[in-house]
Amino acid sequence: MHQDFNNADAKLLEKAGEVTTTRKQAGLTGLTGGLECVIINTEPDRFEPAVQELLRYTGLDLVDAFQDRRGRTAVLAVENSADFLVTTRTEGDTPFAEHNNHPRSAHLPATRLETLVFSSTDLEAYVRIQKKRGLKFLTGDIAQAPTFSFIQTPPSRFTGNSLGFIEWKGARTYRLEHSRDLSLDLAKPDLPHLKNIGRLDHCATRVRAEERDAAILEFMELTEYDFDFAVYVESLNSITNVARLTHRDYAQVFTSGIAPFTDLEHSGPTERFIHNYGTRVHHMAFDTKNIDETYAALKEDGMEFLVELVGSPEEGLKQTFTNPSPNTLLVNEYIHRFGSFDGFFTRSNVTRLTRATEKQ
Repeated sequence: MHQDFNNADAKLLEKAGEVTTTRKQAGLTGLTGGLECVIINTEPDRFEPAVQELLRYTGLDLVDAFQDRRGRTAVLAVENSADFLVTTRTEGDTPFAEHNNHPRSAHLPATRLETLVFSSTDLEAYVRIQKKRGLKFLTGDIAQAPTFSFIQTPPSRFTGNSLGFIEWKGARTYRLEHSRDLSLDLAKPDLPHLKNIGRLDHCATRVRAEERDAAILEFMELTEYDFDFAVYVESLNSITNVARLTHRDYAQVFTSGIAPFTDLEHSGPTERFIHNYGTRVHHMAFDTKNIDETYAALKEDGMEFLVELVGSPEEGLKQTFTNPSPNTLLVNEYIHRFGSFDGFFTRSNVTRLTRATEKQ
């Protein structure tokens, strides 16, 4: 990739339109939907601390915990949101290992938000069509469980993320036939402000500047999401790109450089993050009511932040980033959009939040 390369939207918009057309022609329309769950894997000794952290700093409740031949799983949920599965492997290799081997992530070789799982209305038809189009899956066949069918892709070479697809056929439980109860001595803190923290609004993946278009188009090829818009922050060499299913659903965000990485001093916080941590999900954003009071209460409870609350009612939204978790490497974002605001982000907030990640 030439160092004079710079991203621009014209080619991406053209290619995105082509993907939308070919999805329809292939018969994929209606076969996938919104986000059902995210899977966050941890080191074995950080499994319970990671679960406790989510209980303490989000509105999520622990609704199930089980173990099986693959490892341990805790299921956390909040109303009207994708679920969170925190896992740790007890046997078998991880296909994500190469994506975790970077200067500031190598000490946690099994840790990352690994998989984003989307709904499917007809998984057999989806897999048949995608295989015909040349797509390979992590397993050759669809995995069958008592209450669901499931398949996932290998980790993307552009994002390090896997995409999973699940078709429910019974009660909503992620247990396999041989799963057994796992006792976790963990409790949700009785903190009133946690009721203000709701659904998963979006996750943001950091991708390399030269792979930004490829990452977004790949995601579109696999789901029914479409590229919506991009916010350029030239002063920080960063672009925030948003893909959406509808304006009511979970959104997928991709952040990249405008120009590729050159060195730690000049490349900007987004490309520096990738150099240090690799391509991965950087943060998970939670829809938050009473955000000023909630932010103050989280600080009082010991949460540390990369940036103060940014934005205002006049601008339409307020947001903040926490310090990255020592157990998952993930940042929490708390976001509130005010009344009549019909946008997704504002340029001023994106700039301030991007600058805050320089502290990582």
